[in-house]
Amino acid sequence: MQKLEGIFTPLLVPLDEGGRINEAELRRFVSWLIERGVHGLYPNGSTGEFTRLTPEERRRVVQVVTEEAAGRVPILAGAAEANVKETLAACEAYAGWGARAVAIVAPFYYKLGPESVYAYFAEIARHTPIDLTLYNIPMFASPIDVPTIRRLAAEFPRVIGIKDSSGDLAFMMRLIAAVRPLRPDFSFLTGWEAVLAPMLMIGCDGGTNASSNAVPEVTRRIYELTRAGNYAEAMQWQYRILELFDAMLYPFEFPDGFRAAAELRGFRFGRGRQPLTSSQRSDSTALTSVLHCILADFELVDRPASGCAPRIQQAGADKVEQVVIEVMRELEKRGVF
Repeated sequence: MQKLEGIFTPLLVPLDEGGRINEAELRRFVSWLIERGVHGLYPNGSTGEFTRLTPEERRRVVQVVTEEAAGRVPILAGAAEANVKETLAACEAYAGWGARAVAIVAPFYYKLGPESVYAYFAEIARHTPIDLTLYNIPMFASPIDVPTIRRLAAEFPRVIGIKDSSGDLAFMMRLIAAVRPLRPDFSFLTGWEAVLAPMLMIGCDGGTNASSNAVPEVTRRIYELTRAGNYAEAMQWQYRILELFDAMLYPFEFPDGFRAAAELRGFRFGRGRQPLTSSQRSDSTALTSVLHCILADFELVDRPASGCAPRIQQAGADKVEQVVIEVMRELEKRGVF
């Protein structure tokens, strides 16, 4: 089968007013992303808040996405369940719906050593009916080290790639050097778009990038420029997306910043399942104004009527400055001065 490469979107999941999956909006979003040029879709990733969905909901998300994609792009379906039995059940379901492969996170909650991590993936690889990619996200799950990844790649043809969300360039370089000579078909995907262009420059095949929910055109442009060897222009776009990425990630509860930015592109994502205090909701409104201005700089949305304050790429200060300009605009409209 074709190697996994390019930009895969780890899909946000729109919810309706009752907190249920908004399937019609999810379908609309899937088709929009494909039309904007993403190379693949990744339902049930961290950005899709898979831990906040029930097992039945996770299955339904993949079913809807594969139906709507209808073979236009490959589907890398998240199958990060809590144990081997449930993971294999998810693998069987996703294979039946036509997913290209599944992504499986290392064991979480319990921190395990390399030998136990190997045993976990080996058991799944022996019985899975679908190709699998390893998902290394050491901030949330047991890390997968280079020797373990090389061992799994050498022993199991079903293990076809890795999604690494550490953002560690040196780790990725060591990994590519260890695995690519052994498995030229193995896919190396970065899950950290703060270093998307550098990761592509050192040999990654693509990325699973949350920012592509909001700016699929930009993540694809970085990919294409880098693959073409136009590194200087790729890095110009890399610095631009870095500002947006930081503004979506750090001031918000993840992934609310990405939801807010995607809503600015014309979608209804609703309120996430993580409850927020009133002060958090108020803060999100102000921060969304900053995202609006950044997206306007990309010429992907119209500029807000209130205008945009100069930014210094520090979320707190940018938020305050944007609130000030919007308050001043409103007072001016009311004839206060």
